[in-house]
Amino acid sequence: MESKIKEKIKHLTDKINEHNYAYYVLDQPHLSDAEYDNLFRELESLEKDNPELIQSSSPTQRVGHPIKSGFQNYNHSIPMLSLSNAINEQEIYDFNQRINKWLEQKSTSYIAEPKIDGLGVSLIYENGNLVRALTRGDGYTGEDITHNIKTINAVPMVLRGSNHPNFLEIRGEIFMLKSDFTKLNEVRSQQDEKLFANARNAAAGSVRQLDPHVTAKRKLSIFCYELGASKGLDIKSHWEMLSYLKSIGLPVNPLAKKIDSINSMVIYHQDLENKRESIPYEIDGSVIKVDNYLLRSNLGERARSPRWAIAAKFKSKDAETQILNIVLQVGRTGVITPVAKIKEVEISGAIISSATLHNQDEIDKKDIRINDYATVQRSGDVIPKISNIILEKRPNNTVKFDIANYNCPSCSSTIIRIEGEAAYRCENLNCKAKVQGSIEHFCSKNAMNIDGLGIQIVEQLMDSNLIGRIDDLFTLSYDSLVVLERFQDKSANNLINAINVSRDTTFPRFVFALGIPNVGQHISKILDIHCQSSVEKLSTLSLEDLENIDGVGLIVAQSIIDFFNSSSNRDILNNCFTNGVNINKTFFENSGEFKEKTFVITGSFKTHNRNQIKELLEKKGGNVAGAISSKTNFLIVGENAGSKLKKAQALDIEIIDEDQLEKFIN
Repeated sequence: MESKIKEKIKHLTDKINEHNYAYYVLDQPHLSDAEYDNLFRELESLEKDNPELIQSSSPTQRVGHPIKSGFQNYNHSIPMLSLSNAINEQEIYDFNQRINKWLEQKSTSYIAEPKIDGLGVSLIYENGNLVRALTRGDGYTGEDITHNIKTINAVPMVLRGSNHPNFLEIRGEIFMLKSDFTKLNEVRSQQDEKLFANARNAAAGSVRQLDPHVTAKRKLSIFCYELGASKGLDIKSHWEMLSYLKSIGLPVNPLAKKIDSINSMVIYHQDLENKRESIPYEIDGSVIKVDNYLLRSNLGERARSPRWAIAAKFKSKDAETQILNIVLQVGRTGVITPVAKIKEVEISGAIISSATLHNQDEIDKKDIRINDYATVQRSGDVIPKISNIILEKRPNNTVKFDIANYNCPSCSSTIIRIEGEAAYRCENLNCKAKVQGSIEHFCSKNAMNIDGLGIQIVEQLMDSNLIGRIDDLFTLSYDSLVVLERFQDKSANNLINAINVSRDTTFPRFVFALGIPNVGQHISKILDIHCQSSVEKLSTLSLEDLENIDGVGLIVAQSIIDFFNSSSNRDILNNCFTNGVNINKTFFENSGEFKEKTFVITGSFKTHNRNQIKELLEKKGGNVAGAISSKTNFLIVGENAGSKLKKAQALDIEIIDEDQLEKFIN
């Protein structure tokens, strides 16, 4: 009897999984919704009566139990890099020209796909079984959202076929269909809940739920578009990879197309833009990638994006509205930004109620006035801005706006315009908005990642005089928190625990958290390599030392010098370390073979791309610079080396060619 029930459960499971494959991958559903529901209920009933026969891969097991606390972080085996943008058709032509020049050929084959306005995810399969799903995060580390990804029927928990790689990492984009987004907001409206501004926000909010039952109700979709790391998989092109993904049960975008000429590429982009409104999900451009994987390897990557791909953006959508007021906002660096408050208008599924005006020069140039009628657009389909004023509709009651007539909106201090800059700034070091902004930045996800310290809590702690600077966070106690409004025993303990966890951090996170002007996440990682995870070493570098680091220019270098020249900043750092902040050393610390040696890489290579060589040298403690100088110790030379080779020869710098490279780096 049990064997018959087991066989029936397997039959139902296979039939449901086959339907999911036919529906989400082939777009050829075999069953009606009613038939699917009946099969599912039958399977649920059998499993309820025979719980010992339930398999973890059963379709009924997609919605698990809520997780008890925050999301765990994991490193991506291969970074999830961003793509550089092409904002018009000429830049698509320029991209193709650069590719052909780098590869020294007349034409290149590409794959073009719609650029979905969604949320990047990495799906990790081991021996064909889904074991983990991560958000993109900062590109290097993502959050574990496996419990929510399992609720998406389009994601197979077990891959189709057999002989799967031991390890397979698939990149995809999670999104919400326009129709599902509309239904979700209708339900939220009926329940008096805050509406989502757009489908992307709804998708992002859904995958970060602690309770997968909430996610399961929100109908998320996914298309897979790229390989990450893999073991034992021999695929030579992107087109072959898309076909492979489809064969193992992963949905890929049916609008993907192989492109063999630059003109076809532009036509594809134009056609996609023309069909944009009829496509059932939000897209904001097309993605163009070199098809051949060997050519991709030769092209390599920049620090933040691959050379072999580009995101071609659509023209921004716009709508007509009226400017109701202009207000000022002050950021953590003191920069004053004028913002137009406008009559609500919908653009690309988002409700827009304000738009940035950038600075006074922008206001003057466009003659923007309060009460004007204007065209507002989502710049890059993200940040709303006023594109132009409709002068023929200008009413008689318009009011000109001049930032110079106002004080800081936070502390009422006089604001000044720094010579040579477009922005006005509040110079008051104790300006509440600046201090609060710096603390919020310090606590943010990509910085110290202190869970529970949002805008309202930071403001409450400041109003209670418990914190006035970032170092004060590490002196907070349970007793000082539990007596505050909004805090009880559990919430006070949770915050103290989150602060304690954050004390153990990394150099890039801590340096980024400090909010040094012009020092973002990428620069922090570069500094980590050069400074061997030592903030003390960073504080002692000269302007020349900093400028010599590949990727660090004069503006960044001067910002770092100015930061450490401040006695207040040095005091904050000392207090952080005194109160338990500990910076974990990275793997660079124990790789001192090339310590204090500076390398420059030039030319193209057969066995490695430049980024791989750079990483190998940095793992051994070396510093890779972008330009030859008297401080360069070695020049790594590939084919078609140019002026750097001549300059190195003139300075008598040791030159390592590709034949010598293998012995040198191993």
